[in-house]
Amino acid sequence: MREVISSGNSLSALAAYDAGCKFFGGYPITPSSEVMHDMSKLLPKIGGKFIQMEDEIGGISAALGASMSGVISMTATSGPGISLKSEQIGLAYMTETPLVIVNVMRGGPSTGLPTRVQQGDVAQAKTPTHGDVRSITLCPGSLDESYTETVRAFNLAERFMQPVFVLLDETLGHMHGKAILPEIADVQIKGREEFTGDEADYKPYDVAQDRPAVLNPMFKGYKYHMTGLHHNEIGFPTEDEDKCQLLIERLLNKVDAHYDEIESYEEYMLDDADEVIIAYGSLSRSVRDSVNRMRKEGRKIGMFRPITLWPSPVEKLKKIGAKFDKILVTELNMGQYADEIERVIKKDFVTLFKANGRPISPSEIMNKVKGAF
Repeated sequence: MREVISSGNSLSALAAYDAGCKFFGGYPITPSSEVMHDMSKLLPKIGGKFIQMEDEIGGISAALGASMSGVISMTATSGPGISLKSEQIGLAYMTETPLVIVNVMRGGPSTGLPTRVQQGDVAQAKTPTHGDVRSITLCPGSLDESYTETVRAFNLAERFMQPVFVLLDETLGHMHGKAILPEIADVQIKGREEFTGDEADYKPYDVAQDRPAVLNPMFKGYKYHMTGLHHNEIGFPTEDEDKCQLLIERLLNKVDAHYDEIESYEEYMLDDADEVIIAYGSLSRSVRDSVNRMRKEGRKIGMFRPITLWPSPVEKLKKIGAKFDKILVTELNMGQYADEIERVIKKDFVTLFKANGRPISPSEIMNKVKGAF
């Protein structure tokens, strides 16, 4: 294992570097800019390419072009940047182009609170563009996970051939501390599948309904069409009603059928607990501390932390709902993930929300628990 002193933003960049990312296209925006700055220094060391474009739209467009050519690619931004990138994110879903998108969340909507913390982009990450898409969104809760979840994002992007989001936030992105990282030799990245048969037989979108397209890198002799329109098995636009329906069903099902490869969560002191707090991201650090303090006071309480926010850990949330009657859901927004929890567990729970750019302290959480239960 490696011990480093770093920030969440820098660890995300380091993870990309160690995972073999060779291209970064982006535009600076608080509080994500350190990801971009570090990539500008790291990529030249391995022959990679970094480019600062004229805006967020140009940044993701360049990154998508690089990925289409077979290069592992990344972009990073904050909430307003995701809004600007929305159209190209949709193109990536439709063309099945893998891309890791790091979003260091801040206050919103609009330009909001650029230098303050908020988990304001959780709902946006679920549906980051128009149309029917199935998001894969990872939410680290520590400096260690800022690294490991970014590595996992690259694996998932290449496996499922679509964008994968990593949701940091201002607190985690700018926090400096010790992180325990795996050795570089243990960072395993499995590249995308490639077709090796006769060119005449190559139909990249003609795959089973639970599989992503097999898109060979450009400039390697295999021809196919790429379009944001509904398309047939070779990528050519079509309005055939059956092919259009099957296409969209496959784009969803290639994720839905493989939750076991995507889902990740943490259970903290839940084995003997009578009460549970559900939290994610940097806020889970305050929750963990409050759980430890209340345990010392004799209170049987634990934490459930989804790491993969989308798709949400539905079956595990159902079990949480069935086991516990005393549930606190806390978020640094006005309940963007609570809506999903309510949908799944179908029972009342207590909430603690804050959207003013300030973190929620352990004492606030403890006071809420003691007042509610």
